[in-house]
Order: sequence, then C-alpha cells, then structure tokens
Amino acid sequence: MTHVTGNAPDGTPAWLDIGVPDLDRAKTFYGTLLGWQFEDAGPEAGHYNLCTLRGEPVAGMMRNPEGEAEVYWWAVYFAAGDCDGFVKRAVDAGGEIVVPAMDVMDRGRMAIVRDPQGAQFGLWEGRAHPGSRIVNEPGSFVWNELVTRDSAAAGEFYRAVFGYELEPMPGDMDYTLLKRPGDGRYIGGIFGGSEIRLGGGEHPASSWATYFAVDDADEAVRKVRAGGGAADSEPENTPYGRTAAVRDPFGVPFNVMRPAREPQS
Repeated sequence: MTHVTGNAPDGTPAWLDIGVPDLDRAKTFYGTLLGWQFEDAGPEAGHYNLCTLRGEPVAGMMRNPEGEAEVYWWAVYFAAGDCDGFVKRAVDAGGEIVVPAMDVMDRGRMAIVRDPQGAQFGLWEGRAHPGSRIVNEPGSFVWNELVTRDSAAAGEFYRAVFGYELEPMPGDMDYTLLKRPGDGRYIGGIFGGSEIRLGGGEHPASSWATYFAVDDADEAVRKVRAGGGAADSEPENTPYGRTAAVRDPFGVPFNVMRPAREPQS
C-alpha cells in the first residue's frame, strides 16, 4: 500500500478518471467492485465525482459531456510539475493536443494529449489536489500499460516526453518496462504488437490500460459479470499476480489483479 501525500515525481501515473453515459450505474458497478464511495464536487465542477477509498480520493468520474459518445475509457494522468512544458515536449515529439493546458479551479493544471500511435493520456500539475491518495492496494490502481502495435515508436515518444528508461522484458513477448528517471522505479509498461478495442468501438486503437488491485481476482470477475460487465479473459496466474481483463457495463476495458505476494504457480 502507498499513501500519497504530495505531488508524485514527473512521469508517475498520478490520477485516473472516466466519463460515462450513466453516472448512477457506474457508481453502483465500481462501488460494488472496488469498494468506492463518491463525493460530488458540485455544479461549479460539472458534478465531477471523486471516487474515494476510506475517505481518500483514488479516481474521478463524471457524466460524459458528449452524451451519446460511442467510446468511453479510463484516462490516465501523469504527474507533470510544469504542465505547459510537458505539453510542448509531447508536441515536439510528434504528439498532438486534445485539450490545451488549463487550470482546474485551485486543484491543479491539466492537459490531454495524444501520442503518435493514437493513445490519449493526461498531464496533471497538482496544487490543492496532488492526485490519487492511495495506490497499490485493493480498490486502487496498481499498474498502467500502453497497448499498441508499434512499441518501439511508442517507447521513443514517452522517453522523449518523460525521460523514461526503457527495459525490454526477457522472453518472446513484446513488452517494455518503463522506469522513472533518477530512481529507476517501474511506473508502467508498453505491450507491443497488439491493440485494444475501446468501449466496444468499431476500430481498434492504441490505449493506456489500467490494472486495479483486488483481494480476489476470481471474485472480482464474478462481480463484474453480476454488475452488467463482461470478462475478456478468465483469471490467470502470472509472475506478478492473478489477473483478468474485463469491461464495465459501458464496454470500458480495464484489468483486475490480485498482486503476487508469493510466487504464482
């Protein structure tokens, strides 16, 4: 378990949020699955809801402003001490701006950009709100990975933006671990040679995917199905934990994972 008390170092996944067509249904689904409660930030914040765990914010949720959008997804925000500066880095590396840098009341400054392979991600310059206060424990995110066809090009883009060290994983899988510069901490990965279908959309796309930690991956999959979601894979053991790829009732892909506490068989 990690309790976050301030802004994370640049390039660290720091926040998640989602826009959905039915906020009440989403609250029921994720509240049952991950034990979240919800705090409405009010009309001045567009009724953005904080998803909380033991009273601490771990993610955000809102009704999608596009109304009948075809695609919904969990958005990953990376810590950026200078949001505007990181936007420039992303553009210089071949990315494009989706939402220009803007202040979010006194909470922080944010932007959303798209990498050259089409994956969107956010930048978050925390002020009053540094981001997810709890990570790496059940009910919070434990890992984030980019699913893309061109892992080499993606790796170069994110290295240019965040200065990550790239560490190819041994073996036949096209998987590259991302290490934060300076302390070498693993912050995510790039799964190459693949694509992910967002929100039941017609076209596959590169995307950032989130893993939420759970106490029991098999029980989590049962809750997903009971709540109107679906499983893309049955739970399986990996060296890092027992995990399954699932979707919420709106088709949004994510993963549930019981992190390994001992070697998995």
